[in-house]
Amino acid sequence: MRIYLKTCANKEGVSFGHTPQLVGTIHKWIGEQNDYHGSTSMYSFSWLQGGRKGNEGLCFPKGASFFISAFDEILLKKIIQGIIEEPSLFAGMVVQEIRIQQTPCFSGGSECFNVASPVLVKVKEGERVKHCLYDDPESSEALTQSMVRKLELAGIDSAGLSIAFDQDYRSAHTKLINYKGVKNRANVCPVLVKGSNEQIAFIWNVGIGHSTGIGFGALN
Repeated sequence: MRIYLKTCANKEGVSFGHTPQLVGTIHKWIGEQNDYHGSTSMYSFSWLQGGRKGNEGLCFPKGASFFISAFDEILLKKIIQGIIEEPSLFAGMVVQEIRIQQTPCFSGGSECFNVASPVLVKVKEGERVKHCLYDDPESSEALTQSMVRKLELAGIDSAGLSIAFDQDYRSAHTKLINYKGVKNRANVCPVLVKGSNEQIAFIWNVGIGHSTGIGFGALN
């Protein structure tokens, strides 16, 4: 299930590194009884759309739009209730519209998804953590295994699943994203998913890669 949100125009400047504020807003909407904070993220959200770049940040003269997507419909219902009670985000933006989309009925087999936020892929190499790029040979295995763990937590059979970046996409690139002082090299590249209809639907909701709960790996 997915909710699409539309806000009014911002009244104050929005910094380029506003993702922590967006994360904080989502947790505010979830409320005090928040078992999702610090646990494996079974949800994802897109970056704000509709902004214009300025010298010191972003401006959303016609408002911002974004979506929040989750495997657990109860979570999204909590968020909707939180929005109704306190619709403000930050920088003077307030949610003016909520649109609900049920999970599509995927046919199974394979799907290609564009990304709504950069995909972070991490693998351990001894004591250090490597950020895999879209053209790294090991990126497919890392993407697949991270999703296998989430499927197993959700009680969904992971057999036959494979995920890979689309190597034929000519505009693939990376972004260095600073989240609370931690620099993350993430990927902007479509992903190819092969699996059952249930697996693909789950992935559409929860996103791919690591740290989907802080703004990485949401899928269009």
